[in-house]
Amino acid sequence: MDLLLLAVAGVLVIVTVTSVAGRIGVAAPLLLVVAGVGISFLPGMPRIEVPPEAILAGVLPPLLYAASVNMPAMDFRRDFKAISGLSVVLVLVSALSLGWLLPRLIPGIGFAEAFALGAIVSPTDAVATSIVRRTGVAPRLVTVLDGESLLNDATALVLLRTAVAATGASVSFWHVGLDFVQAVGVAVVVGVLVAVVSLFVRSLVEDATVATSISFVVPFLAYAPSEHLGGSGLVAVVVAGLVIGSRSLVELRADDRIAEAVNWRTIAFLLEGAVFLVMGLELRPLLADFDDSGQPWSRLAVVTVATLAVLWVGRALWVALLLLELRRGRRAVQRHAPRLASFREYLASEQAQTLSRRRRERALQLVRRREADVSFYTEQPLGARDGVVLVWAGMRGVITLAAAQTLPPDTAQRSLLVLAAFCVAGVSLLLQGGTLAWVVRGLGAESDRTPQRRAQLRALLEAMGEVADARCTEAAEEGLDGRALDPLAVEQVRRRRTPAAEWEWAGEDGEDRERRIRDFVRLRRAVLEEQREALLDLRSEGRFDSQVLDTVLGRLDVTEYAATRRGPQPPR
Repeated sequence: MDLLLLAVAGVLVIVTVTSVAGRIGVAAPLLLVVAGVGISFLPGMPRIEVPPEAILAGVLPPLLYAASVNMPAMDFRRDFKAISGLSVVLVLVSALSLGWLLPRLIPGIGFAEAFALGAIVSPTDAVATSIVRRTGVAPRLVTVLDGESLLNDATALVLLRTAVAATGASVSFWHVGLDFVQAVGVAVVVGVLVAVVSLFVRSLVEDATVATSISFVVPFLAYAPSEHLGGSGLVAVVVAGLVIGSRSLVELRADDRIAEAVNWRTIAFLLEGAVFLVMGLELRPLLADFDDSGQPWSRLAVVTVATLAVLWVGRALWVALLLLELRRGRRAVQRHAPRLASFREYLASEQAQTLSRRRRERALQLVRRREADVSFYTEQPLGARDGVVLVWAGMRGVITLAAAQTLPPDTAQRSLLVLAAFCVAGVSLLLQGGTLAWVVRGLGAESDRTPQRRAQLRALLEAMGEVADARCTEAAEEGLDGRALDPLAVEQVRRRRTPAAEWEWAGEDGEDRERRIRDFVRLRRAVLEEQREALLDLRSEGRFDSQVLDTVLGRLDVTEYAATRRGPQPPR
């Protein structure tokens, strides 16, 4: 009963604080941490300690899945160099730097313990993305931060596992490298396998409610086997989410996608709110444990400030190098533009007619994709202002606290290390998160792409209209599946009307009315399928903004859902 009351109270606090945060213009995660700290010091409040395994194995997998399944594969591919550098190399460099520094500040610990704390405080939190997105910065910057938060947790936990093992025996650098490669390799295989199998199973299920329920266990189906086989469960979850997100448009029905999106938004909202509330609630017991250890508070302050300084300086230096590399890469990509133009001309020449039509189309699609990449890197570069935002957005969060609590009880100076990790996460979250919007405005780093997106949306909708007109013309002349269609039904679909337009046929006798409705629904589905295939081709070429594509794909899903409700269920 006590647990039930705590859960109900927690949900009410999350909902209330989130509503208040929206009214006063403060990020909800920040206010939830503050609320948790305040609640933990209320008289009679019991000591609240959540097992770290509950966060690492119970909360993080669904949170990472919800984020990765919505990550556009095109954007992830284009900025994979920046994402991998921040989420892997920077985490390793930060952990090594702190592994060298902290033994000089904390007596009684060695490189392994210091390296463990470095691994714990190195990963950034996904809350940065939610804060940055509201400030109106460049979409590319949001993609980099989102991708970094998806992968750096796994990197940190692999390094932490190695550091803990090193406290009892010597571990070489090569051992760390092999452990990381094995963890990632196993995770990728498991993640892809789980994604493919789950999509296949869900495609066989007729009920959207049942199909969505299956998606709830996918993160754990990816996490548990990967961990058991020595891989990174979190990487497996991210891989599964990326694969499912990119393939769901082909494998699943519209009502499956709509139901999954709505349900997972609710789950992510509650879980994200819960972890930040719990983060604040756990401060009081951590302070009590540290006080019992007899450590001086001044040492905690020195360790916290030194750790934050190393993380900030290291991230600033790395981002500076990253911007230089991205600039060099942009110039290199731009030099390929003339070659792409020449290859496009070749594909249109008579010499290319010796190739099969399929090979020419695939080659042309690849050329268009590369040209779109050149345009993307040229028109949306990351500059110095974006770099400052990228540095300041590297705040720590609940993963740091949960990972710190997994340190073995016999770890030297454990109470100091755990509380220092909390202080680093808390100060980083409140200081950087609370001022991030001001930093963006002060730098003038806002990037309003509304006009470009509106232009792209108009172009995309016009293209979809052309697809619909072509399909309707073909259906009017040749019928659908070998059957002639009612001309009025074809005209209604051509005008892209929904099944609600059936009132125009209400005065007719029942047989004609039902026949026209059936023809309308059948042709409407065929047109929607044609439009979706055209959108998928455009998405693979990368010529349109991912958010614009998602908007149009969402409209198609809603329209298809409405058509499906009126007529018989389409075959899988």
